[in-house]
Amino acid sequence: MGESGECHWGAVVEIGIFAKTFSRPDLESVLDTVQEHGLRWIQFNLSSAGLPTLPDNLDDSTTTRIREALHNRGLHMAAISGTFNMAHPDEAERQNGLARLRVLARHCADMGTRLITLCTGSRDPNNMWRRHPDNDSIQAWADMRDCVEQAVVIAEAHEVTLGIEPEVSNIVDTARKARRLLDEIASPHLKVVMDGANLFHSGQLPHMQQVLDDAFDLLRSDIVLAHAKDLSRDGEAGHEAAGTGLLDYDRYLSLLRQAAYDGPLILHSLSETQVAASVGFLRDKLAQFQ
Repeated sequence: MGESGECHWGAVVEIGIFAKTFSRPDLESVLDTVQEHGLRWIQFNLSSAGLPTLPDNLDDSTTTRIREALHNRGLHMAAISGTFNMAHPDEAERQNGLARLRVLARHCADMGTRLITLCTGSRDPNNMWRRHPDNDSIQAWADMRDCVEQAVVIAEAHEVTLGIEPEVSNIVDTARKARRLLDEIASPHLKVVMDGANLFHSGQLPHMQQVLDDAFDLLRSDIVLAHAKDLSRDGEAGHEAAGTGLLDYDRYLSLLRQAAYDGPLILHSLSETQVAASVGFLRDKLAQFQ
C-alpha cells in the first residue's frame, strides 16, 4: 500500500504458470511442484490429471479431486485449456471439438474456474498452431466464426467465459481480427487472452512498440487473462521463456497496467529448469510498478 492507501499495481498482479510445465506422475505431484516454486495461480490442462485436454467424459470424482487438490495447497485455477482446431477444414472435426468442449464447460466451475481458453485454429488439418495458406480465405473465417458462435452458446448455457488468443499462425492472427470477431459475436461470454509474444508478423519486430500499443488500444477492455513468454523472431508465435528473448516487457507490462488488468501473468513456453529465472525476471519487472 502507498501512503494514500492505494495498492500498487505490481503488488496486486501475481505470477502464475501453465501447470503442465511440470511433468509428474500424478496431479498432486504437479501441484506440489507449482507450490514449491512459490506460485499460487495456474492455467490448468486436464493432461496434468492424466486425461485428454478435452475428454469425451468427465466424472464428478475427477473434478472433486482437482478442486480439493488445489484448495489443499492454496492454489487457484485462473483458466482451463479447452483448445481444439476451431478452423479445421473438416466440419466433423469441429463438431467433435464442440461436443467435448460442452463436457468441459459443464464441469469447469466445479474445478475452480469459469474461464476456458481456446485456439481459433488453422486450416492445417494436423496442427492448429501451424500457419496454412488458406487461413486468410473467406471460408476459413466463416467456418471459424460459426464454430466460435456455437461455442459461445455452450458458454452461455454453463455460465462460463471463453478466451481467444490472437496468434500469428491462427485465423485470428492480429489484434484487429480479434476485435472483429468480438464485435461480430457480441457476447459477454467471449473475451481475449493477451500474449505480447504472439502478435508479430514477418517484418514487424522493428515496430514492436506500435504493434503492442495498437493491440491494447483495440482489446484492452476485453482482456481476461495475460500470458508471459518471449520471442526471438517475428513471423511465428513466441516459444521462449519470459526474459530470454526480444519482447519489450517494460512496454508490455505498462500497457497491462494502463488496461487495469488485475489477473495473474501466466508463464508458459518454458522448461522446468527455466521457471525460477523467469519468475525472478517478472518479479523484478513488476517491482518497478510498486
